[in-house]
Amino acid sequence: MRVLIVDDHPVVISGCKALLGTDPSIEIREAMDGNSGYSAYFAFRPDVAVIDLNLPGVSGLELCRRILLRDPEARIAIFSMNDDAFFAARAIEAGAKGYIAKNDDPLLFIGALRRIVDGGVYLQPEMASEVAFNRTGAGPGKLAGLNARELEILRLFAVGHTVVEIADILNVSPKTAANNCTALKQKLGARSSVELIRIAVDSKLA
Repeated sequence: MRVLIVDDHPVVISGCKALLGTDPSIEIREAMDGNSGYSAYFAFRPDVAVIDLNLPGVSGLELCRRILLRDPEARIAIFSMNDDAFFAARAIEAGAKGYIAKNDDPLLFIGALRRIVDGGVYLQPEMASEVAFNRTGAGPGKLAGLNARELEILRLFAVGHTVVEIADILNVSPKTAANNCTALKQKLGARSSVELIRIAVDSKLA
């Protein structure tokens, strides 16, 4: 099994490699941001990619979306410190085959990846129940009505990017990015970019 790990924390990468290294049939590659993760995916062609939700630059959800545009058969697991089912639902909507919280039992990690490689989907049982019964609308604050792209724009605001920088990261025109930001303010009832940032931080997007 070929596994690509995309995470900007060396300790997390080392932990994953230690877990996976107990199985000699597993081959591992790593990357530390979205751009290098994208390149590594298509150079390595892993059986499964484990992608951190909060990467520098493009987020894990955006990287997932970009990989799937080029390889619709990609098997991706989003890996996150956030165990809120809201984010798991958005990951599945973005095309991920699994959502693994970093505080899950480490002994389940290899089994989760093998399930995804075998064509299944992995969610922690309680989280799967919340997603299946669509109870994630009560998720973190005001974010329930946002799609994956809107969450990405909000996150980029929260980590300090300007509208022009967001447009460049998402490969859209500055006008499109500005329109998206205006729509976000309306959806979230925010009167300024500062309020958008506060909402993102309060919702653990940054």
